[in-house]
Amino acid sequence: MSVLNSSDWKMVMLRNNGLTLVLLLLFGISIIGQWIAGWHVQIEDARRHGEQALALSAYSLSPEFLSSVFENWESEFLQMSAYVVLTAFLIQRGSAESKDPDGPPRDADLDLQASKPGAPKILRWGPIWRALYAQSLGLTLAALFIASFVIHWTQSAKVAAQEAIAHGEKPLETLAYLGDAQLWFESFQNWQSEFLSTAVLVFLSIFLRQRESPESKAVAAPHNQTGE
Repeated sequence: MSVLNSSDWKMVMLRNNGLTLVLLLLFGISIIGQWIAGWHVQIEDARRHGEQALALSAYSLSPEFLSSVFENWESEFLQMSAYVVLTAFLIQRGSAESKDPDGPPRDADLDLQASKPGAPKILRWGPIWRALYAQSLGLTLAALFIASFVIHWTQSAKVAAQEAIAHGEKPLETLAYLGDAQLWFESFQNWQSEFLSTAVLVFLSIFLRQRESPESKAVAAPHNQTGE
């Protein structure tokens, strides 16, 4: 068996992990852009109100920045968790994003499948571990949604409290802010777009194609074919 040199190993790693690496790179560029642009917005807002602007480092931990970041993360993780769970039970015939309603169950007899070569070891740890692992993707995404929502809520409450004090009003306690319309306006304006974009993708993948993408059916596949 040949041994890869350092250069070849790096090329293999890039090839095998290119999708994740490029997406993380785009994420890094985007969040840095949001960070810098948001800081300049904060500086301009402070100037208009005759206040002291925050330094870039201080803005990084400010409620304004953290609230805006986790407001968006919250909606993304909600979309992904809902999509992962719903596609386990619901069907869209003809969509590349749906399982085939006429196909056999893929994950039946997990206790038997656990003995297959290459199967994750956790499947052999017993029925409780198998059950948890079988739902682990949806559970993890749901946990990330809840964590993002909590951070968005608490940081948005701090922003609202700061604005109330600036206007000579009594700020709401963090728990009371959970019932404030502003928090839910911020959440719902993102949630609706995530669910709409997912529904559009599910429907358009019935009729449209993207060559070589696993999110699309084969270009020559018939419209009524469900799944890849």
